[in-house]
Amino acid sequence: MTERIREFLRNRREDGPCLVVDLEVVRDNYLTFARALPDTRVFYAVKANPSPEVLSLLAELGSSFDTASVAEIEMVLAAGAGPDRISFGNTIKKERDIARAYALGVRLFAVDCVAEVDKIVRAAPGARVFCRILCDGAGAEWPLSRKFGCEPSLAVSVLEHAHRNGLEAYGVSFHVGSQQGNPEAWDQALTAAAEVFRNCAERGIHLSMVNLGGGFPAKYLKEMPAVEVYGNAIFQALRRHFGNAIPETIIEPGRGMVGDAGVIEAEVVLVSTKSAEETLRWVYLDIGKFGGLAETMDEAIRYPIRTPRDGDAVSDCVIAGPTCDSADVLYEREPYALPVSLAIGDKVLIEGTGAYTTTYSAVAFNGFPPLRAYHI
Repeated sequence: MTERIREFLRNRREDGPCLVVDLEVVRDNYLTFARALPDTRVFYAVKANPSPEVLSLLAELGSSFDTASVAEIEMVLAAGAGPDRISFGNTIKKERDIARAYALGVRLFAVDCVAEVDKIVRAAPGARVFCRILCDGAGAEWPLSRKFGCEPSLAVSVLEHAHRNGLEAYGVSFHVGSQQGNPEAWDQALTAAAEVFRNCAERGIHLSMVNLGGGFPAKYLKEMPAVEVYGNAIFQALRRHFGNAIPETIIEPGRGMVGDAGVIEAEVVLVSTKSAEETLRWVYLDIGKFGGLAETMDEAIRYPIRTPRDGDAVSDCVIAGPTCDSADVLYEREPYALPVSLAIGDKVLIEGTGAYTTTYSAVAFNGFPPLRAYHI
């Protein structure tokens, strides 16, 4: 929460729950990443928050962009970045989308299997490709295993296939898991990446780049190491596994770039119990899983929640959203402590919500409008 956001909320016209993002925090975060890893290119993960205001700011600062679709590519181009600053980082792409990206000037594509390489051979001849390898995501609050990537031994064959078919086998990527709390998590992944580099070199293929992925955390309820700590740990791991021949590197911060720049203001709609004897309160907000808080699924992300009654006595409660869907419960398995005095009509502030909220918001489930967003 910044003073700029407080001032905006004091003066805004009431229009339901909303997200407010302070662009000065985004600017500071970008500069922090740039200083922590000065020889590494920043490719902002557009999916985290694709608002024109965020993209334009980052383009102006010199950021590159990790995109997952043609629509995101077009957003980045509209924000002022050239196609040489765009990676089509999704490993699951339609061939016509690859062709469209290529026509727009994009030349950097992610793969994790031979079939995806073949699409790029046909639709984007001569393009650069990097192969994503599997990573267990240990230490992350939201591991990203299995769906994306392949075993490192297979990655060598995938990159060789790309090389033999006229593409530039450019490098290797991995992702250590979203909200990664362990700065040493990159070490194991870089061990595998270095092995891919060596095995490719034995086949006459000289890779140039390691995509270190995202995983840099936003601050929620737990304290996390500073970006500088991650930068130092990653640099030491690169030196350990690549010696003096450190490859080009890129990072893909998303949550770490915009998460702590945003705050959602919501309203308490109802406070109730389920029986006369029940002491556990249910607190219903006017925003829930379908309104932008999808990352509370399995209670993976626990957002800090501030109320106007902080300082009063607290007790555990279940927090749920307003829709007529029984899955729209945010925190129940591990109840959330909120002030006993919290009442219907009170406004609450849900912090750390600058990433993965507006884009997860349903179009109009139960007739509720999508989450409004303001970037200041």
